This record gives sequence, C-alpha cells and structure tokens, in this order.
Amino acid sequence: MTHSPDMLTVAERIALSLKRHDVSMIFAQSLPSAVILAAEAIGIRQVAYRQENMGGTMADGYARRSGKVGVVAAQNGPAATLLVPPLAEALKASVPIVALVQDVERDQADRNAFQELDHLALFQSCTKWVRKVTVPERIDDYVDAAFTAAVSGRPGPVALLLPADLLRAEIEAPVLCRSVSLGRWPLDRNRPADADIARAAALIAAARAPVVIAGGGVHASCAAQSLAKLQEEACLPVLTTNMGKGAVDEHHPLSAGVLGALVGPKSLGRHTLALVQEADIVLLIGTRTNQNGTDSWRQINPASAVIHIDVDPSEIGRTYEAVRLAGDAAETIDALRAALATRDLSKRHAARADLVERIASCWAMFDAERQGVSHSGATPIRPERIMRELQSQLTADTTVVADASYSSMWVAGQLRSLSAGMRFLTPRGLAGLGWGLPLALGAKLADPDKPVVVLVGDGGFAHSWAELETMVRSNIPVLIIVLNNGILGFQRDAETVKFGRFTSACHFVDVDHSQIAAACGCPAVRVSVADGLAEHIRTGLTGNKSLMIEVLTDPEAHPPLSLFAAMDEAA
Repeated sequence: MTHSPDMLTVAERIALSLKRHDVSMIFAQSLPSAVILAAEAIGIRQVAYRQENMGGTMADGYARRSGKVGVVAAQNGPAATLLVPPLAEALKASVPIVALVQDVERDQADRNAFQELDHLALFQSCTKWVRKVTVPERIDDYVDAAFTAAVSGRPGPVALLLPADLLRAEIEAPVLCRSVSLGRWPLDRNRPADADIARAAALIAAARAPVVIAGGGVHASCAAQSLAKLQEEACLPVLTTNMGKGAVDEHHPLSAGVLGALVGPKSLGRHTLALVQEADIVLLIGTRTNQNGTDSWRQINPASAVIHIDVDPSEIGRTYEAVRLAGDAAETIDALRAALATRDLSKRHAARADLVERIASCWAMFDAERQGVSHSGATPIRPERIMRELQSQLTADTTVVADASYSSMWVAGQLRSLSAGMRFLTPRGLAGLGWGLPLALGAKLADPDKPVVVLVGDGGFAHSWAELETMVRSNIPVLIIVLNNGILGFQRDAETVKFGRFTSACHFVDVDHSQIAAACGCPAVRVSVADGLAEHIRTGLTGNKSLMIEVLTDPEAHPPLSLFAAMDEAA
C-alpha cells in the first residue's frame, strides 16, 4: 500500500505496538493479512500453524516458557471459534495470551457478511477481556489495554477484534505517544499487608506439622527460588500440584513430590498423603484447589488451619477458609521469609531430622514398589520403564511437556524434578486432549537452545498430527515420544470402574505413527522392545533435529490414580 510517509495504517500501528511490547513472533496463518504483513515487515516472525486450536496452544506454551505474552492471530468465523479451546485452557491455567481476531468490515456488520459471527459473545466466556476496535485513532490505546489485561492481576487470555477495513485505514501518529512495554508477566507484584504476613508467620513458627502445597502460580510468578529458600529456612515439607511440578527440586530432602489424585498402589502419594492429612497448618501457594489437585477435595483435614497465597483474591477461600495472603507469590513468599526470620523457628528445626527421614522413606517405598514395572523388559512396554529411561537423560534445562490424560499423569507421578524451577508443562487448566505437541512447539520457540521432550498418547496425538508439518517447516526441533497403546486409556478404565463396561469408541486400529512422521519429513523410529530405548531418547535430546519415538505400550497400564485404587488392589 502506498501512503503518505507521515501516515500509517492501523495494521502498521498494531505491528509497531507489538514490537514495543517485546513481541518477536505471532502464531498465525496469514490472517489478519494486513497485520501479519506489517509485522513481518518489521521483523516479527510468523509461526504458521495448521489449525487455530493448535496455534492458540503454541502461544500458550510460548508464554509459559518465555515469561512473555503469547500472541495468536486468526480469521473471523470458523477460525475464531477454534481459538475458544486454547483460550479457555489459558483462562483456567492463568496464562497471558493476546488473540488478534479479524472481524467483518464495519459497514457490513449485522448483514450476514461472509463468516460473520458475534465474536464479542464468542470470547466472553473464555477470556479476561474482549473488545472490538471501531475508531482507528484509538488503536494504540486498545493494544495497550489488551496487554495490560493479559498480564495484570491473575494473568490470562484476551481478544482484540479488528474489522478488516479498520486495519487498512490510515492514521496520523498520536499526539501522546505510548512508550511503555507490557509484554512480560507478571506486570504488577503486589503483596499482602504486614499484619497479614505477621499472622501467617506466627502460625507457621508455632506449628506442630506444617506442609506446603505449591501450584502453578509459583511458576507464573517465577517464585521457585523464593520457595526453595522458604523450604530450607523454615524446614517446610513441600508437595506440589500437577501444574506446580518443578516448583521445587524433588531431590531436596524436604520435597515430597506431586500429590493430587496420584495416591493409588505403586504411587509416591500413597505414602506422602499422610503429611497433608496430619498437618496442622497447610500453606497453599498459587493453587486453585481444584478437583484433581486435591483428589476431589478430600486431602486437607478440616481441622487443619489453611494459609493461602494467591494473586487472585477470589481463589482464596473458594474451597478452604484460609488466612488470606492475596498477592504475587514471589513477593509474598519473600515477605513471609522476612517475617519468619524474626521468629523462633527452633520447633521447625528440631523436627527436621525426623521429617527428612520420613520423606526419604516415602521415596524409597515408592521406588521399591514400582521396581517391577519401571525395570520391566516385558512387551508391550510399560510406561513406567519409558519414564525411567527418560529420567536418566534429563537435565535441569530440559523442558518436559505432556498431553492431557495419562501422559500428564505419567510425567507428574513418575519423573523427578532436578532443580527448583525446572519446567514441566501440562495442559491442566481444562485438560483437553491434543495439546501436548503444540505446547512443546511453543516452549521450544521460547528457548530454542534448551531441549524439549513431549509425551503424547496415541489418542491425543491424533488431534495434532498436522502440526508435525509445522514443526518440520518451521524448524522447531523437539523430541516426541508417542505412547501407543491402541486405546483411549482413561476413557476405557474410567468407564470400567464406573459402569463395568466401556463403549466401542475406546479402541483404535493399529496406526503406524512413525510413517505419519516420515511423511512430514520428521525422522521417526517405532520401538516395541525396551532395549535401545535409552539411546533413542539420548539422540532426541542431544541432537538439533526433531525425532519421534513411537513406543508400543501396554494397554493394561494406567497411572496410580485414586479412581482405580480399588481395582488395582484387587488385581
């Protein structure tokens, strides 16, 4: 487009605003074309997904791993509707995403224009904030408002609706130029009042048996190092939720792993559950106290006093009445540490040796009980054996990603974090199938020099096969491990427990995923015996090319969830 050098189109102003907010890539498929062309012209990379559901999830994985806002763009109509699932996941998981959605031209509104839809209504249920821009001169205001909404308070997704004709409109530079950068999160780091911090510190110092349950909010706040210091200074045992995994070094003598619903036979949680049930003080940090994270809200003793740190005041007291510490996790933990430093912590230090011994015993019993499956050479291969081989190849720099359902549970329950802040990305906001691969691609783009491995089941992987082509075309090298058991495992097992039978949808035909990968140009191997698995994993983690390892796994294996405990104990 030719225009006056003193004038810019709205699309060009959007691109400049994105650059100001430290946006270096947009997950898109060319549309809105005016915005993408303007962005590419000033060096912002377009990562072209194959489908909007997956593109939104790539933006999610990028935001989780980079500490920057994920930006996704889409066409109006059916494309926009496919953004709803990943934005809903981001809303529940507190991940900041800015969605730029093209809308029909302003003079065509409410006339059944091509692919016209009420996008304001569409996105109201799955975003923190949604607006439609109608005045070209206000575009900088709206872009800044979108980023502010995404990264302030409890982070989350927002949507900005952009009529196609508005994007082509030419405008002069605003008189009041905006210069602030709002592209990193969290934006504001608030902390509770001193009196509230002092009250919580007094309770912890005087406690007989306090425990910490850390959630994904620790990662969102970059609070892992602060939590590690609190754990050590106050001699506090720390357990995590699924999304909180990696918040602490799980080799620390006071770390007791993931709890949640992983409390069945051959689980760590079967032994560590008592730490929570016997606690007189439970310190919750950055957790929604959701169903999976609390095993259907059964684990915290009603007699326990609860202290809850969360950036979202509405989450505090939602399930458990608590001492309210509304604020950023890192700021609040550091304030709590300072208050505890003035208290007599002799009771905590006196309890440390017995506590360390107890937690070590839990890990030892767990390792002994799973030895038969984690070292098994049987075929089909046990997932626990795959996890053991993967664990031996991990470093603290590895990002481990999993799809929903059993893949997430194998990662949360069988792997062990190597450092405070190690990243394990799982779609546990809404836990939709198919998001493992796109989360991994986003995570790899966030930090290209660090290895990324993703575990996906064959059921979930079918949702995202097409993004193998995106991975190859865009040169995003990740290691993909497909756990192919030929079934929808959780569906079959849950239906069996609840109804004594399962539906015909649970079994698949034999799919050779390695051939699908090869057709997309991704090297792949199909593994049916455990010998040699370690070498394939090593190749995938140390190389600079993508690799897919399809592992034929035991269809009878399932994670040790409480739902299956009675069935497993009877076996």
